[in-house]
Amino acid sequence: MKFADLSEETYFALSANKVRSGLTMLGIVIGIGSVIAMVSIGQGAQGSITANIESLGSNLLIVRPGAQRGVGMQVSSGRGSAQTLTQDDATAIKGTVSGVAAIAPEVSGRYQIVGKGTNTNTSVTGTTPDYTSVRNMEVEEGSFITEQNIKSLSKVVVLGPTVRDDLFGENATNVVGQTLRIKGMEFKVVGITKSKGGSGFGSQDDMVFVPLTSAQKFLVGNEYLSTINIQAESSEIMTQIQADVTSLLLERHRISNPDLADFNVMNQSDIIASASSITDTLTMLLAAIAGISLLVGGIGIMNMMLTTVTERTREIGLRKAIGAKRKDINLQFLSEAIMLTFGGGIIGVLLGWLISFGFSYFNIIQTQMSGTSVVLAFGVSALIGIVFGYYPASRAANLNPIEALRYE
Repeated sequence: MKFADLSEETYFALSANKVRSGLTMLGIVIGIGSVIAMVSIGQGAQGSITANIESLGSNLLIVRPGAQRGVGMQVSSGRGSAQTLTQDDATAIKGTVSGVAAIAPEVSGRYQIVGKGTNTNTSVTGTTPDYTSVRNMEVEEGSFITEQNIKSLSKVVVLGPTVRDDLFGENATNVVGQTLRIKGMEFKVVGITKSKGGSGFGSQDDMVFVPLTSAQKFLVGNEYLSTINIQAESSEIMTQIQADVTSLLLERHRISNPDLADFNVMNQSDIIASASSITDTLTMLLAAIAGISLLVGGIGIMNMMLTTVTERTREIGLRKAIGAKRKDINLQFLSEAIMLTFGGGIIGVLLGWLISFGFSYFNIIQTQMSGTSVVLAFGVSALIGIVFGYYPASRAANLNPIEALRYE
């Protein structure tokens, strides 16, 4: 049978009952569209999480007090809040460990900040001038904390744009030079940071920054640190720096067993890898759930084709009687099943793209559509057409022509 004849017969066979063919395709459309949409949402979420983590700093290692039992595993309740790190530890890391580009110790906590007739509760971070370099932060207006502020225990504060809007109104001007009260003490605003957007690891827009020494003396009341941020000179040596920092702090804290360390060193690359692993698993789960509808669509195609074989029994018998071979009958019904899945696949890809675009357009969640998911969707649709169309086609091809002609 020629390809043109086969295509024409397939078209006429499917268009003879447009409603039934359309409803059968609908299962494939929903399945393919759901798979593509779910994969694009998962990949978009992964890209967004990775971008947010990378925005926290370049080649970043974070040292926090408290023991860590493993990446992604349960951690001790004291992690991040225990008092085991000091400024001397930060100084020793900077002076001893090679490959460190910059280091920014910090102490943080949440406090009520009171302005003129307004107030907000936000994170207050006491840190040093290198914080802007380590955490990829820029100052939009005024200046950041200086070494002179550290030495003189200055009561100055740098506001994130969200805090500025909460205290002075959205996009307020002339904020630099105003005074605020933190824990009952007046602090002078010396700068406003540039907006970086939110993050699952804490938004730097919703923070205020004060000199480290001022935070330790006036807010916290001790000399312990909550975090030591370390910027490596390159990503290639981050693992080595992580090992060197761990060895140095174990020695300084006089701990012989690394499993009993009272601190943990987190590598930015490890955080990204862990987050990517989680989002990959969720993406696969979402795609698998959406893929169930593909299976249902395939069963719908088989059901329709079996019904078609029954309805066209006499036609099959007549074709065989005038010389049609088993291969021709088999190919005809198989092509009808494949045509249904391919048509549904094309519409499903468009539907998946529209859903993906809609999520991004309305800022529900950022999505990322890949060619791999589209190719996979077409491959699956073709496979479904062959698998679920083979049995009805084989059944039609094996009909006895005499019995088929007698069929009422």
